[in-house]
Amino acid sequence: MNRRRTVAIAAGVALAAVAAIAISSRDAGRSVAAPQPTTPARRVDPQQGIHKIKHIIVVMQENRSFDSYFGTFPGADGLPRSPSGRFTTCLPNALTHVCQRPYHDRNDRNAGGPHHAVSAIADINHGKMNGFVNTERASGHVVLCRANPDAATCANDPAGPDVMGYHTAREIPNYWKYAHHFVLQDRMFEPTLGWSVPSHLFLVSAWSARCKSAFNPMSCVSDPGPPPAPADAVPGGPTYPWTDLTYLLHAHHVSWRYYVATGKQPDCTDGDMVCPNAPAQNATKRSIWNPLPGFTDVTETGQKHNIQPAKRYFIDARKGTLPAVSWVVPSEPESEHAPALVSRGQDWVTTVVNAAMRSPAWSSTAVFVAWDDWGGFYDHVAPPKVDVNGYGLRVPGLVISPYARSGMIDHQTLSFDAYAKFIEDDFLYHGRLDPKTDGRPDSRPSVRENLPLLGDLVKDFDFDQQPRPPLLLDPCPKHYAFHADCVQRPPT
Repeated sequence: MNRRRTVAIAAGVALAAVAAIAISSRDAGRSVAAPQPTTPARRVDPQQGIHKIKHIIVVMQENRSFDSYFGTFPGADGLPRSPSGRFTTCLPNALTHVCQRPYHDRNDRNAGGPHHAVSAIADINHGKMNGFVNTERASGHVVLCRANPDAATCANDPAGPDVMGYHTAREIPNYWKYAHHFVLQDRMFEPTLGWSVPSHLFLVSAWSARCKSAFNPMSCVSDPGPPPAPADAVPGGPTYPWTDLTYLLHAHHVSWRYYVATGKQPDCTDGDMVCPNAPAQNATKRSIWNPLPGFTDVTETGQKHNIQPAKRYFIDARKGTLPAVSWVVPSEPESEHAPALVSRGQDWVTTVVNAAMRSPAWSSTAVFVAWDDWGGFYDHVAPPKVDVNGYGLRVPGLVISPYARSGMIDHQTLSFDAYAKFIEDDFLYHGRLDPKTDGRPDSRPSVRENLPLLGDLVKDFDFDQQPRPPLLLDPCPKHYAFHADCVQRPPT
């Protein structure tokens, strides 16, 4: 035996002796249990427990960026500041030649900015995120305000855009309470660079496209803009031939309803926010926030009756007859789409959430709240580019459920595709809107729900926790800064 090996053995014996002395000293005066075989750590299935959610409610509001609502929320990826607390971003203004920093906007009515796909590209400005003020300046909105300073869209100072304004718990106390009590998502991106139509198309179908034929799903190509009607579309008939999520729900006998608040919408068909209001909606009429009547497969499968007025939602919630999947969309006054009042929108959402919490189905419900696009308001996070459609800009996202984690800020990269993925995983046994497997081929270039970048909403839940009781909030708190505005809300 060589000297090196002898020294190594001696050192090992010495270390073992020291360890034995330490154990003896530590365990003096008590018996020591015999060593037990090691049990491998239990592997936790991240999807385990998702089926405790039997009712999914997606509430889709309008036109707010994450920074405009939660830019100063503690712990969130909000407006950048220096150690002294000063905002470090200052956006150029080609009109005044003075840069504009974020500021606390205490107004209930905002103006916002243009929100077409071209506006998103200009706002993002190759990832610099500094085009918001100049995009608003160039939109013609200033000219309109100077011509008619009393217009609703000009409630704020017409000399300067309010796209750099942000709100706090003073203006949106209930949203901040939901964020503190449940889950706030600070990387929820609009699924497309476009405005309401493509965003809502993504909400129900995980795609936005323009098609040569209203009846041929293989004739479509991706398009983040407002898709024109195909040449063979019949007036009042379907125009979206690709497959939407309700086709799979119907095939698997999963109940759904799309609840639409009757009323007006602020956008024209070209997305221009200063045009006159569109005609009043009804539940079965296709509109910019209600695309399902335009899907060919909804007509083919006879499902248009599942598109209902929003008042039916409150009846279903009260009776405990909510379907497995619900989408709830507002009308213009409750939408938060500028110039609609912030207070009216929060009032509406609180009423919708309260109805879910009072429902007999609350213990098995998940409510997802988001805003369909950024509305021209500033956000500092450059969106990831996943395909020609998007992602678009960051919007707020909330998860409200008896199984939602408490006070969690979810930093996963998310988009509305995550809602489709959660629905598919819960009710369709991980089925996907995949033209190779869903039984109705279309020409979509990818399955968005399977993108490696996309986070998993299951991580926002703790299905082992005791279901949490409802957090019923006053839709119009007595000490609310905008109390006088929101009490004028007509009965739902």
